[in-house]
Amino acid sequence: MLIHSFFTEGRVFAFTTDRSAANLPTQLGAWTAFKDLEMSRTGPQIPGVNKDECLDDIEAHGFHLTKAHVRITDQFI
Repeated sequence: MLIHSFFTEGRVFAFTTDRSAANLPTQLGAWTAFKDLEMSRTGPQIPGVNKDECLDDIEAHGFHLTKAHVRITDQFI
């Protein structure tokens, strides 16, 4: 699955399948595109990303958020 990553102030990163980032929380400020990642449950681990948490959140909420590599998705759903 192609995942688009974005960042905003305070070391907050977002992961989503929405290239436009339209589904990301606006209260965190403007999102800046970072890089695209191929991610699957059976594929290689991605440094700095817990791919199982990421994919679970994307399936359930449409996005995954981290701050300093700690999951914060639940704070914004």
